[in-house]
Amino acid sequence: MPSLAQAGYYVVAFDQRGYGQTVRWDNRPYNEADLRTFAQTNLVRDVIVLAKILGYHEVDCIVGHDFGCVPASLCALIRPDMFKRVVVMGLPFLGTPALPFAINGEEQAEASQDVSQPDLHKELARLPHPKKHYRWYYSTPTADTEMSPPSGLKDFLRGYFHLKSADAHNDPQPIAESTAQELDKLPPYYIMPLHLGMRDTISQAMTPEETSNMESRCQRWLPDSDLQLYVDAFERTGFQGGLNWYRVSTNPALQKDLDIYAGKKIEVPCMYMVGRKDWLLHQTPNAVERMKQACTQFFGPVMVEGAGHWVQQEQPEKVAEEVLRFLNVTSGRCNV
Repeated sequence: MPSLAQAGYYVVAFDQRGYGQTVRWDNRPYNEADLRTFAQTNLVRDVIVLAKILGYHEVDCIVGHDFGCVPASLCALIRPDMFKRVVVMGLPFLGTPALPFAINGEEQAEASQDVSQPDLHKELARLPHPKKHYRWYYSTPTADTEMSPPSGLKDFLRGYFHLKSADAHNDPQPIAESTAQELDKLPPYYIMPLHLGMRDTISQAMTPEETSNMESRCQRWLPDSDLQLYVDAFERTGFQGGLNWYRVSTNPALQKDLDIYAGKKIEVPCMYMVGRKDWLLHQTPNAVERMKQACTQFFGPVMVEGAGHWVQQEQPEKVAEEVLRFLNVTSGRCNV
């Protein structure tokens, strides 16, 4: 952020609904919360209202990382008049919903290329070492209670950050298709042991070798003082506010608000950036190709060396340099 501010931009980082210091979101128990308040278009509304409150009618560029890529991409898709450019880091934008299309009286729907099919989850559970997908685990009633207890929270978060970073033994490879056998190639924090929660999954993955790597390297990009901010936040709020977004993303009935944008593309300049050691790019086959089809002005992919999932924390100078290069190129201030 300081590098972007020094370049003349007014830079704002905000907590999304359900995270950090946000208030007045529906924090009722799991079975009582109104998930419609966590609809993805409602998150876009939150961003628009924030910009207006800050006194801005236009945003030169919206930047998102991981789940932040969802509102960033949708802001650019839905309100290109307001959000002039977009940078997504980690989670690719795979396009808008595909609705059935009638040809000669026959309904033909675009083949699904995601992991939402119920049969796939059954197949994951039938693997020799039974597995489950982390997004669907995060959507369960038990995920928050398993991850939230204050005792051991700091160790859990430290291990979680480490295992998804370039300091861990991550060697991302594309998967050929969304089958149980192919998805099983992903690390355990994405394709989890069937009978473990995320805390136990991380504990199991933290081998003595990984622990040694973590202890010798983690302070460079996530010092204890920074980690404590996350610990304090989740001790205060628990995880359910953030997990409610997963409940929406895994329930097609709660995503119908996006159907009105079926076939629409992101028409403003869009850059995709990802850490070289980040497996998130490879959760979906052909993700970059799909993103190129979903964006009319696509820049990337920019692969950041020395970074895993937490690209903006692991390599902040490189990320700032690439963002500024993108802003300059798309504003006509330079040609490369």
